[in-house]
Amino acid sequence: MKERKRIVIPFRPVIRWMVRLRKSPRAIAGGFSLGTFIAFTPTLGVQFAIAIFLATLLNLNRPAALVMIWITNAATAAPIYTFNYLIGKLFWAGPPVGEVYATFMELTGKLLSLDFWSIADQFAIVAGLSREVIIPLLIGSCIVGLVAALLTYGLSMFLIGYLVNRKNGRRTK
Repeated sequence: MKERKRIVIPFRPVIRWMVRLRKSPRAIAGGFSLGTFIAFTPTLGVQFAIAIFLATLLNLNRPAALVMIWITNAATAAPIYTFNYLIGKLFWAGPPVGEVYATFMELTGKLLSLDFWSIADQFAIVAGLSREVIIPLLIGSCIVGLVAALLTYGLSMFLIGYLVNRKNGRRTK
């Protein structure tokens, strides 16, 4: 029992925040799932706007979607996009993965030099990739994003359901 508490304690503020969100567990899990999918797409710079728009359109929890888009940032973009490219290259021919990784590392350097609010510049850098790189990257990003989103949805539904039931159980005692 004590070991279990040690694991949960560092995440207590996040868990409390999740339980207090004023939407259904489906909407919260859907928001997490949507944000995860968007995080794996090469839309750096406009992910925030896409997440807000789609979460509103699909009636999902916007804060949950926004939390998850931070998976991809200037520091994690190169490894994530390289993996997505590798998966996409299984379905569409493109340059060697090593060259593409070097391109993504160069891209990351440019992104790190930009101001956080230079959203248009961030998107322009990613959009400036060649067609030979973009097509496998988009295919791989959709595949990886979909798998990650489905896993996130299932895990979130389970965790939120458990936490809500536990909270309701405490109220009845």
